Amino acid sequence: MANHPFEIDAFVLLPDHVHCIWTLPPDDGDYAMRWNIVKRLVSQATRNDIVPLLSASSIKRKELGLWQRRFWEHQIRDDDDFARHVDYIHWNPMKHGYVSRVVDWPYSSFHQYLRNGVYPENWAGTAECDRAHSARCDFGEME
Repeated sequence: MANHPFEIDAFVLLPDHVHCIWTLPPDDGDYAMRWNIVKRLVSQATRNDIVPLLSASSIKRKELGLWQRRFWEHQIRDDDDFARHVDYIHWNPMKHGYVSRVVDWPYSSFHQYLRNGVYPENWAGTAECDRAHSARCDFGEME
């Protein structure tokens, strides 16, 4: 990764997808190269656990099954856009019903933000977020 540095500003890893915010060096917008590197390293690290679960066609195509072929990127416009996307990333496990409180999902940068005092422990872990389209938990998601 030394040749393609980046910082991970926020992330959440879910059973079927991942969300993250990266900061790349100035004048370097090559997200695709970094995704390829991340996919390769994670696939190598988990190969022994994943390969027994794959179908014959996936093995033939050398697809590990962890990754979609595509990704969607969004360039953060300003501080409000950044904050809204960080909130959405951290709220995502609740959105998909994996937990009833954000703090209960271990595979997220929420815990680092919590330690740094950005969020209270009960952030988004209230009944208001259980209701669809609640203004309190509207993180700008397009449906």
